[in-house]
Amino acid sequence: MSSNPVNPLDKKSQAWSALFSEPMSELVQRYTASVTFDRRLAAADIAGSLAHAGMLAAQGVISADDHAAIQRGMAQISADIEAGRFEWKLELEDVHLNIEARLTQLVGDAGKRLHTGRSRNDQVATDLRLWLRGEIDALAPLLAGMQRALVTSAEPHTETILPGYTHLQVAQPVSFAHHLLAYVEMFARDAERLTDVRKRVNRLPLGAAALAGTSYPLDRERVAKTLGFDGVCANSLDAVSDRDFALEFAAWAAITMMHVSRLAEEIVLWMNQNFGFIDLADRYCTGSSIMPQKRNPDVAELARGKTGRVYGHLMGLLTLMKGQPLSYNKDNQEDKEPLFDTVDTLAATLRIMAEMVAGIVVKPEAMERAAKKGYATATDLADYLVKKGLPFRDAHEVVAHAVKVGISRGVDLAELPLETLKTFHAAIDNDVHAVLTLRGSLDARQVQGGTAPERVREQMAAHKARLG
Repeated sequence: MSSNPVNPLDKKSQAWSALFSEPMSELVQRYTASVTFDRRLAAADIAGSLAHAGMLAAQGVISADDHAAIQRGMAQISADIEAGRFEWKLELEDVHLNIEARLTQLVGDAGKRLHTGRSRNDQVATDLRLWLRGEIDALAPLLAGMQRALVTSAEPHTETILPGYTHLQVAQPVSFAHHLLAYVEMFARDAERLTDVRKRVNRLPLGAAALAGTSYPLDRERVAKTLGFDGVCANSLDAVSDRDFALEFAAWAAITMMHVSRLAEEIVLWMNQNFGFIDLADRYCTGSSIMPQKRNPDVAELARGKTGRVYGHLMGLLTLMKGQPLSYNKDNQEDKEPLFDTVDTLAATLRIMAEMVAGIVVKPEAMERAAKKGYATATDLADYLVKKGLPFRDAHEVVAHAVKVGISRGVDLAELPLETLKTFHAAIDNDVHAVLTLRGSLDARQVQGGTAPERVREQMAAHKARLG
C-alpha cells in the first residue's frame, strides 16, 4: 500500500474522500460503477439539484451568487447532455458525481457547495422517484390507448357470436365485443392501480441526508412543492432505504403484463388454423426459415414471453430488499436496471399490442361454427325448463340426457326434432327452438354486465365516455 497521500484531483482517485491511501482498482471501478445505466436519471438529478440549491439559497445556507452560478452551470450541463456532448466518466462512478464534478469544473466552489445538507443516499432516492413518476405519467396514456384499441376492435362486433369457454371447452355463446371488453375492464383496473401507485412514489426523500437528517436548516416542504411531490418522507432512515415504491410499481407492471399475456395467448389461439377466428396483419407476423406456408404471430408470442421477464424483475427486486438492515446499502444500486427494463418492456409492449389489436381481422363464420360444436345452448334449455317450473338441478339432469342423444346423433340441440326433445320432459313445447339458437342465447343475457348486444353497447358507451 502506498504511503503517499492521494491527490484528490487525480481522475483515478475516489471522488468522495481523502481518507483512502490508494486509488480504487480498475476492476473495482468497473464492478461498482453505475454510470453506464443510471445516466438516464440525469434530468431528474439536475431537477432535484436545482430545487435543493434554490432552497439552500432561500434558507441562507448558500449565497445568491452561488445559487446563480449553480443554475448557470446546470443549464450548460443539461444542454450538453441533450446534445450528446457530455463526457461520462467511469471513475466518477455514477450520474450524480459525474454531474457534480462537471458543475464544479464550470462554476468552481459554488458547485462544491451544492451538496450541502444532502447525501447521495437521499439524492438517488429522490432521483429515482422523480424519474419513475415521469414514467408513470407516460405509461398512463399507453394504458388508455390499449383500452381504446380494444373498444375500436369490439365496436363492429356486438352481435358477432364467439364461443365462450371454460376449461377451454365450449361453454356458452358470447358476443365477441363482450369478450374484448373483458380486457378493457382488466386494463382499466390496471390504470386505477397505477394512479394509486403514483401516490406513494410521489414522496420526497431529500433532506434525510445519509440516514439521520441534517443540522442545516433545510425547508423540505419547499423542495417538495418545487418538485411537485405531494409531501415528504416522514422518517429519515426509511426515506433513504425505502424501495417499496419500486417494488409496488414492479408488482403493478407484473399484473398488467399478466393481462397482456392472457390477451396474447388468446390471439395466438384464435389465429391457429384449428380455431381460425381472426387474422393479423402481415406486419405483426413472421415466416419460417424452412416452411414457406407459415405465418407466425410472433408479436403476441413475444409479448407473452416478455411477461416472464417482468415477473423476474419483480422477484429480483423483492430478493434484493429482503435481507437489508436499515438504512442504505450498496445493494440498492441493483434496483435501477430491473426497474428501467420493466418500464421499457411495458411501454414497448403496450404500444405494439394496441396497434396489433386495432387491426385484428375477425372471421365471424368460423366463430359461429365453433360455437355450434359444443352444445353452447345447453344452459339455455335448462333455464327454459326452470321457467316452466322445474327445479334447476332437475332441469340440469334432463338437459344432460338431451346432450347425450345429440352427441350420439352428431347434431346440435337446436337440430333435434321437437318430438325427440319432448321425450326428455313433457314441459318442452314448440317454443323451445327459439331459446336453442345461438342468437337467442345471446339476446337472453340481458342482466347488467351480460353479453346481450344491448348490454354490450351500454358497456362500450361507458368505456368510450371514460376514455374520451
